[in-house]
Amino acid sequence: MTSGAVVVGGSRGIGLAVAELLAARGYGVVVNGRDADAVDAAVAQVGGGAVGFAGSPSDPETADALIDSCVENFGRIDALVNCAGTPEPAGSSILTVTSAQFRELLDAHLGTVFETCRAAAPRMVAQGGGAIVNTSSFAFLGDYGGTGYPAGKGAVNGLTLAIAAELKSAGVRANVVCPGAKTRLSTDPEYEAQIADLNRRGLLDDVSMQGALDAAAPEYAAATYAYLVSDASTDVTGQIFIAAGGFVGRFDRPTPSIVAYRDHHDAPPWTVDELDGFVRRR
Repeated sequence: MTSGAVVVGGSRGIGLAVAELLAARGYGVVVNGRDADAVDAAVAQVGGGAVGFAGSPSDPETADALIDSCVENFGRIDALVNCAGTPEPAGSSILTVTSAQFRELLDAHLGTVFETCRAAAPRMVAQGGGAIVNTSSFAFLGDYGGTGYPAGKGAVNGLTLAIAAELKSAGVRANVVCPGAKTRLSTDPEYEAQIADLNRRGLLDDVSMQGALDAAAPEYAAATYAYLVSDASTDVTGQIFIAAGGFVGRFDRPTPSIVAYRDHHDAPPWTVDELDGFVRRR
């Protein structure tokens, strides 16, 4: 039986490179994107019996139908890869973003990931296993400013780690990739101006700026996605990876460090001055 995979955002960029690699590795691939013409072109490029599904899976009914299409065409869904996304509006900050823009960014990133995972997870549990790989970004650290983009990507991380913990016993694994690649979203003059502005504001150092402007092709990031859905990674779950050109990395799981401690059973609460001293000392 052919292994079935859904690649959301698979009509362009990193998603297309992932779809091509999975098809070459023997997967039956459902290529998803919002633009029907782009999906058709991608399916022709991917080959290998790939099928297309146009529409935005941030809509619950669309997400359900997308996962159903994989099961109908290939008998099961073994892999769900979320690569869709949209950039933060140029110059966007908490000082300028509108509520509508913020909701749109959250919907494009977190909403799409949630709906597709919600639709795919029960299928994977019922069949005894599967792999979910969601896409995040270094932006979740907040170092580059912005609003809905870092918020959405940070939420994707948290949701994915929660899915990994919940479904581990069912044989379903979930991981995150923070990719760096040259795509249509990172090659236009508006993007270059945004990167230059981040550098000018001190949010992006010179080395990082050069890396953002001279990123590797999407194929360099695609291999990490393919590994995380493969049988070779059956023990890998709940992790956040980096795939940028020739560099593959992993974020350590955050752990708290002690700033101050006293037993509340026999000591009063900290004073503001005491806490100030502890925080500054560290």
